[in-house]
Amino acid sequence: MKKHIPNAVTCLNLFSGCLALRFIFADELVLAAYFVALAALFDFFDGLLARALHVSSPIGKDLDSLADVVSFGVVPGAFLYALLQQAGTDLPDWLPYAGFIITVFSALRLAKFNNDTRQSESFIGLPTPACTLVVASLPLILANDKFALTPYLLSPWLLLGLTVLLSGLLVAEIPLFALKFKTLSWQANKQRFVFLLLSLGLLIILGAVAVPLIVLLYVLLSVMSPANMPAPAA
Repeated sequence: MKKHIPNAVTCLNLFSGCLALRFIFADELVLAAYFVALAALFDFFDGLLARALHVSSPIGKDLDSLADVVSFGVVPGAFLYALLQQAGTDLPDWLPYAGFIITVFSALRLAKFNNDTRQSESFIGLPTPACTLVVASLPLILANDKFALTPYLLSPWLLLGLTVLLSGLLVAEIPLFALKFKTLSWQANKQRFVFLLLSLGLLIILGAVAVPLIVLLYVLLSVMSPANMPAPAA
């Protein structure tokens, strides 16, 4: 029975992603963003449960990738499509479809992850949930814009630039640490604890605006600590 628990949680990730898509199609982007956060939570816990219960299988790995390509591949592309549609009426009709470039690169990222033996303890390239959380934070920022960021966030050039940047980071050969705790020792997890504490502080102070900054912090902390990362492939 216990071997099915992680897969059930993975299915909840997929279901949450499907609901996020439904609300994007209905132009309810804020509600969709909450379902993305729920999908990311389920995605974190399915791996945690699999390790805690000592159950893993090729089916579980494949199911996780299939769920992720929807929740963290199709969904961010749909978000960007919707936001680019809002960015202006004088844009070429085809331009919003450029948002789905991130879907293509998310699929490439997931395929790469499944076949890259260097990524058992850490990541090479930005994980798809982190990328999607950046995109999903945009409607939340727009809905409660305390910093007058709306004109910038709804700039088609910023949205296209963000699409290109995140797509590149997904497949970049940049080693990034994983939030996997084998022990609760400060010495063994100093980088993770610093990241979590700084992230919590940013969230308390800035709210949704903190999400892109947290992902930037994640990349910077990883780049600054190369000693903890796996060696490049031969």
